Amino acid sequence: MIAAFDGKKAAQNRAGLGNYSRFVIRSMAERYPECRFDVYVGRIKDESLIKPLEQYPNVTICRPTHPVLKHFPKLWERFGIAYELRKRSADIFHGLGNTLPHGIRKVKGLKTIVTIHDLIFLCFPHTYSWIDRHLYNLKFKSACTHADRIVAVSQCTANDIVKYYFIPKQKISIAYQGCDPIFRKECSQSTISAAREKYSLPKKFILTVGTIEERKNAVQIVRALQGIPDEALVIAGRKTQYADLVSQTAEELNIADRVHILDNISTQDLAAIYRMADVFVYPSKYEGFGIPILEALCSGTPVVGATGSCLEEAGGNAALYADPDDALDLGKKIQQVLSDCGLRERMAAKGLQYASGFSDEVLADRLMEIYKDVLSR
Repeated sequence: MIAAFDGKKAAQNRAGLGNYSRFVIRSMAERYPECRFDVYVGRIKDESLIKPLEQYPNVTICRPTHPVLKHFPKLWERFGIAYELRKRSADIFHGLGNTLPHGIRKVKGLKTIVTIHDLIFLCFPHTYSWIDRHLYNLKFKSACTHADRIVAVSQCTANDIVKYYFIPKQKISIAYQGCDPIFRKECSQSTISAAREKYSLPKKFILTVGTIEERKNAVQIVRALQGIPDEALVIAGRKTQYADLVSQTAEELNIADRVHILDNISTQDLAAIYRMADVFVYPSKYEGFGIPILEALCSGTPVVGATGSCLEEAGGNAALYADPDDALDLGKKIQQVLSDCGLRERMAAKGLQYASGFSDEVLADRLMEIYKDVLSR
């Protein structure tokens, strides 16, 4: 089998869709050495992102060859990939980041798959600009309409695709996401101590991870922190204007000295920080999957998530869940974990067991099952 991937996000994005793209390519290449995997990349933002993929003998990074479009990589990513596919051939093309290249459905004999991560811009439209909503909707709807198969990263996302785009359920397959293998590895005490000193972290703290934006709902953890003495809150993620509201709320509640906001953290340091935390809390109002929950489970850290979207799929019965709009409920669940050592140990053990179902091998096999099903039709 020759499978082709849109490598744009893999070559340009450090987190989010970039992590997912690199995870899919890496896990498929390792699991299926007999297959060829072509990764189409117009421009590389950081060589360190894509270089690890080049070590696999069955992975080829395909760059622009079109006599005109090779000078315009952005245009090539949108309009030139179909041209390259006609030259190199492939059995299946998988768009890893919610879209498909223009003209891809006209490539003779090629089957197409697109992964849709979420439709949050439709579920929470006020958190996006009008132009972003419009462009995302055009691209995502077109990909869903024209792809031979849609891969949704959760049942919640699959439901949204049916709801907003009226796509038949039988056209959608669910394949969960994985996380970086570093979160499954043991972390030495020296690495943990170094990270604690580097970021001046308190001895006891609650952790939340993700872009500090309205939907992630960090203000609710700050409010819940009022009733949880002797614990600090560490928020690790990229700042937006919402971070100012988080800091302002902490000051109004006179707990600003217990709230620590960290930005630009390396993956290695983040893995150590997960293992330091007493509990990981993720009260996001809506997600496509919720990778930070999986990262915490792999790290052996108890998790409190939120009801209302897909987080109960990411954490299963290994986590506790609270109403994301109820700071009192959230505080009670956090306190329940912090006050019961036996519960924390049971949750950590159950979390590791549940997370084993999201291993590279399991998820690669699921994708290959989908590929073979699409090719057989």
